Amino acid sequence: MCFLLQETMKTLFVCMMLVLLFASGFSKVNNFQPSEHRPEETPYEKFRRQHVDAKMTEKLCNTEISNRNIYKIDNSCKETNTFILSIPAKVKSICRGDGRYDENSGMTYSTATFCIIKCKLKHQGARKPSCQFEGRLLTNRIIVVKCEGKLPVHFNRDLLPSERNDGEQL
Repeated sequence: MCFLLQETMKTLFVCMMLVLLFASGFSKVNNFQPSEHRPEETPYEKFRRQHVDAKMTEKLCNTEISNRNIYKIDNSCKETNTFILSIPAKVKSICRGDGRYDENSGMTYSTATFCIIKCKLKHQGARKPSCQFEGRLLTNRIIVVKCEGKLPVHFNRDLLPSERNDGEQL
């Protein structure tokens, strides 16, 4: 009888461990992150979450900024957030030879142009969850990013090709 009870307890323990393991793996697979901070998120993953979306539209600024948890550290609203309308591989290529590095600024300029959605805050000083944005589609934009290794980690700004002031023509 004791042997049967011990075996049942072992089986129950193993089952509980499997359930916990599966549940934690499931949340990572679905990118579910219960906390506002993403400690395991790399600088590139943060850049991608905040700035890269091939299907973004002007009307989705409020929804996407909220869903992606794009706020300042103090939970106030960012004044502007820019989404690059592209697949990640094309954006990464800026840091992998398809961009021009500027030694003065430490930034890399895309040689290709991109379409972007620029989301601008409607009411200055607003705080989460009351951030309201107006989206605007801009075309033919040069993207300026900070690269670490071969990956973009910071969106610096966008320019029209005619605004580029480093003396090079694209």
